[in-house]
Amino acid sequence: MGRIVVISTGGTIASRWMGSGFAAEADGREVMATAPLPEGVSVEVVDLFSVNSPRLTTAHQLTLLRTVHEVLADPGVDGIVVTHGTDTLEESAFLVDLHHHDARSVVFTGSQLPMGSAEGDGPGNLYDALLTAATTRGLGVLITFAGRVHAARGTVKTQAVALDAFADPSKELLGKVGFGKVAVLRGPQRPAPLPLPAMPELPPRVDMVMHHADGDPVLLNAAVEAGAKGIVLVGTGAGNATPEIVDAVAAAVARGVLVALTTRVAAGPVTEIYTHGGAVDLVAAGAVPTGTLRAGQARIAVLSALLASPEPAERARVLHEVLGAAGSVLIDA
Repeated sequence: MGRIVVISTGGTIASRWMGSGFAAEADGREVMATAPLPEGVSVEVVDLFSVNSPRLTTAHQLTLLRTVHEVLADPGVDGIVVTHGTDTLEESAFLVDLHHHDARSVVFTGSQLPMGSAEGDGPGNLYDALLTAATTRGLGVLITFAGRVHAARGTVKTQAVALDAFADPSKELLGKVGFGKVAVLRGPQRPAPLPLPAMPELPPRVDMVMHHADGDPVLLNAAVEAGAKGIVLVGTGAGNATPEIVDAVAAAVARGVLVALTTRVAAGPVTEIYTHGGAVDLVAAGAVPTGTLRAGQARIAVLSALLASPEPAERARVLHEVLGAAGSVLIDA
């Protein structure tokens, strides 16, 4: 069915017991040796890095993004599979998706159980990812896990240790894998892709601050003073906080900081319902509501907007586009 390039970045799927816990140590060829290949698929491996995904940096993720583009510059490649740790997989997949302008699929996968585990999920997930990469087109970046296919946008890790680890709590399932076939159930909604960003010498700092009972602006202000160029405010409910935090958001925006507003609630959109510090006031102060994107992916959206332009107004415009306020297109499966 095609020539697939597997980009190996580490994670549990490449982990071994290290005496006190598991850590990513195996290279991509060792990972590939654990899984059968779908009929007609040939594989080439790129060993990019091997780390536990909580240790990933923006520099790692931008390196991965550029590597994906370099691999797809070869017209003989039919698709890409990225093996990745599950903790930050949703962030890396969304970053690649925001800049993905190719019909060929880039499919992220990993595992919840380490290499060599009895009943381990890595080999099955890898097989399904290879099949998905070889047989789908025009769907953007995908996450294949536990027999399910998810759009990168909106999909988050919803289970800490269970094998069916990923879902988009606000949307229907994109597809399923079974009996050697991939069934696509809907088309993903994606904004127009962004150009590939330059590799900055020092990536912009983007922090996340969560609101809670007794929450005050101390951490948000500290992020600004620490040099944050972007902040994701994780509000309560439909995206709410306090009048004091509204004032802090307005001050940050006045200093050129790009502020996005999401919610700590698992599903549903940020919505302008409440005043007295709610989303009505936060948006009026300059915060950009992120719809159904949650904190990790909202941070990636802010990062991409910051990398797109040095001008605050243009960064805000790009963030609105990335979030689907403009330029959204529905890609038919």
